[in-house]
Amino acid sequence: MSEPFILSIDQGTTSSRALAFNKAGDVLSVAQREFTQIFPEDGWVEHDADEIWQTTLSVCRDVLEDLGAENFAGIGITNQRETTVVWERATGRPIANAIVWQDRRTADFCHQLKQAGHEPMITQKTGLLLDPYFSASKITWLLDQTKGARVRAEAGELAFGTIDSWLVWNLTSLDGQGGQLVTDASNAARTSLFNIHTQAWDADLLSLFKLPASLMPDVKDNAADFGTCTEAALGVALPIVGMAGDQQAASIGQGCFAPGMVKSTYGTGCFVLANTGAKPAVSANRLLTTVAYRLNGETTYALEGSIFMAGAIVQWLRDGLGLVKKASETQALAEAANPENSTVLVPAFTGLGAPHWAPDARAAFFNMTRDTRREDIARAALEAVSLQTADLLHAMQEDMQAAGLEGAPRLRVDGGMVANDWLCQNLADICDGPIDRPKINETTALGAAVLAMLQLGWFDNLQDLAENWALDKQFTPHMDADRRQQKQAQWRAALAQVLSEKQREDN
Repeated sequence: MSEPFILSIDQGTTSSRALAFNKAGDVLSVAQREFTQIFPEDGWVEHDADEIWQTTLSVCRDVLEDLGAENFAGIGITNQRETTVVWERATGRPIANAIVWQDRRTADFCHQLKQAGHEPMITQKTGLLLDPYFSASKITWLLDQTKGARVRAEAGELAFGTIDSWLVWNLTSLDGQGGQLVTDASNAARTSLFNIHTQAWDADLLSLFKLPASLMPDVKDNAADFGTCTEAALGVALPIVGMAGDQQAASIGQGCFAPGMVKSTYGTGCFVLANTGAKPAVSANRLLTTVAYRLNGETTYALEGSIFMAGAIVQWLRDGLGLVKKASETQALAEAANPENSTVLVPAFTGLGAPHWAPDARAAFFNMTRDTRREDIARAALEAVSLQTADLLHAMQEDMQAAGLEGAPRLRVDGGMVANDWLCQNLADICDGPIDRPKINETTALGAAVLAMLQLGWFDNLQDLAENWALDKQFTPHMDADRRQQKQAQWRAALAQVLSEKQREDN
């Protein structure tokens, strides 16, 4: 047998992907399938969990067939986080569509809990805020709104999982039965039910959200034995030995193992993670404290800022407005835009994430005139990503300095959007700091793969993994300081109008 490969499953918000990696981190094969986005009501986002499973199964089989299943040593999984599935233990059938992380249907419920004074306890135990973004309120909604579900849950007949758990259940079961119900610490930390200090499901939180403990999966380290996939699923029995939520996986793939290192991933949303080491840092700026990874029972923490719309803005330009046929066209449009045009987009299509946390805010364009063209709209869409990132980095820098860490000296970026050189340069200009793009851009899938490699003994420690990271290109600030301040002032004014409009509606 030649050098073995790792099958990395990257199950994202809009597509399911499978990639084959060798020990050097090279991608040797890749397959991808998009799946249906379901929008039943304003602010609601759902997925068909069975379609997620079938598209994942299809891409895995494509990659295994391409390189030969016998040449693979194990499986790593990374996934869209917080997206919530509840299914029958006896059949493996979901009781309803999955509720996606972007979904805001539980905003009123979360508001009621906040008004009742429960947010401080949630934040103290989980590092999270009380927001519909996280899984707990979604599970409660599914049990309350699906006929008979709550009674069945109390009887131990149902299982909950984020997408990682759903995939492992199906990979390890026969006809939906007898699967492994497991998750990892990074995904568990995104539910609002997991105590990041005790590293266990929290009885007080389960009680608050009226959820029986029997629903919950077992929580393992990120490099661990999660079970073995059946030959019926993939044609070969492979151990599942690495798992992490997509943003933590990207941080691992970017080699952010030292306290103070920061990465930002630009996929459907934008997520900035800063490694804070063995001690959780408390944010004064409404950022999240979360688990970066847990290895050999030892937890490393991170600060995180979450932006709900990044690549999804470009997808909207393509699918919603028809301004582009391919996402890659936005670079040429941005380059051709009128430099004097001051159009601003606040992309609150599904609310605003950190540091504003306004779930009911809605998107708006500002400063448009008769001479605003499609090029200016495309540039405003890309600039919105940079301006949101700058807000996060500023907040993160303050929190990291308060924790005694060097604050955001440079940013490692990844995700599909960073193939756009204009965006990377704009990030450097607006954030006023160096932007490092790695040679291997598939950092999320790579993170899952290297966790599997660690468990299989291919690497001895994290430092060996860090040495695999290599720079493709660094972008340094070129924008005049006055121009940067003008852009940020226009953004703040537009943002204030969106937030004040929401406040007027509430009153």
